[in-house]
Amino acid sequence: MPRFVELWIYLSATPLFGLTATLVIYVLAQALYARLNQAAWANPVLWSVLTLASVLTLTGVDYPTYFSGAQFIHFLLGPAVVALAWPLWERRAALRQHGFALLAAAVVGGAAASGSALLLGWLAGLPHEVVLSLAPKSVTAPVAMGIADKIGGIPALAAVFAVVTGMVGALSGKTLFDRLKIPMDGHGWMARGFSLGTAAHGIGAARALQVNSDAGAFAGLALGLQVVLASLLLPMLFRLF
Repeated sequence: MPRFVELWIYLSATPLFGLTATLVIYVLAQALYARLNQAAWANPVLWSVLTLASVLTLTGVDYPTYFSGAQFIHFLLGPAVVALAWPLWERRAALRQHGFALLAAAVVGGAAASGSALLLGWLAGLPHEVVLSLAPKSVTAPVAMGIADKIGGIPALAAVFAVVTGMVGALSGKTLFDRLKIPMDGHGWMARGFSLGTAAHGIGAARALQVNSDAGAFAGLALGLQVVLASLLLPMLFRLF
């Protein structure tokens, strides 16, 4: 026990803490997720976030100390997103065949996600800045923060909304698709994946990749399209109206 305490004191004060804690907790969450046959409620990202937040709160480790180690994993997000292009390249024939339909679906889906959030926020009487922060909720968090800053929202709050949206999509997507009777075949996986990537960005795409390779590929495409479309259209539309 004394040696463990010494090790804890050493790790908690160095960048190794954030890296070690993140890897250990995620590996354990992933093992539990696999043991439970990939049940949606056991999503390893969800439980890793909750566990890490609890650990940081109970131990009193501040976020900058944690992130000084976790930034090494954060850096890998860029290459991981770029790597999503490879599954799409393998399905380039389907992209050429359904390119216009997919682009139209991305525009309509993005408009529905942003518009419904703005409407609900307005109906609930939320402060103006909070409502604006809801607009990019279905875009991956770093981009959502930039968009919120451009349109007068609160970047930090936009990141929270984006993460919550992604988790809700990853947890509820399969149940919703099953109730809508979307088949689990070629075109069905395309529809499921693209819908999940449109509504739940990177977290939804990660969930789709775990379920089916076709769904994951088109979820990655939807994620990329939403980033481009939202970055171009949302600031322009808010500037006009």
